[in-house]
Amino acid sequence: MHAFFISTIERGVKYERLKRLVAGLNQTDIDYRGPQNDMNSIAQLLRHLAVVDLHWVYRLQSRQVPPELEARYGPMTDAEGRLPIVRGIPLETLLDEYDYVQDRLREICLGLRDEDLERFVPFENGHQAAIRWAIWHVADHSRHHYANIAHLKKGLRERNVP
Repeated sequence: MHAFFISTIERGVKYERLKRLVAGLNQTDIDYRGPQNDMNSIAQLLRHLAVVDLHWVYRLQSRQVPPELEARYGPMTDAEGRLPIVRGIPLETLLDEYDYVQDRLREICLGLRDEDLERFVPFENGHQAAIRWAIWHVADHSRHHYANIAHLKKGLRERNVP
């Protein structure tokens, strides 16, 4: 289980790096959707990461997300299959929501035993996923969107250069 614990700890370190990446951004910055207004904003990406990880918290327990949390965090995608628009929600609120999810995910992961990693849990569209793969998938998904956020932040800097 040594490698698994290292992976869980590294995920926490990467999450802290994400928080440093977005620290100090204002509302206009986190709502910015790129020069053509066609990209996912930092706010959308933060909410999306929280929603997806929330679903994994419950999938890893073979449970459904409680309705009150679904209502609070919203859907993974809108009717067109895109990330729902998130606008006007303060960065602190988005990070507090993501902190809650990260804490739950860490608790679940640290409670797993070696034999649990081979167990299958419900996934999308009636499929199943091994817990070992699920944890890798969560980390990979997060890494992808962290890169999106870094790219948007770079665009913000370029936009603000006279």
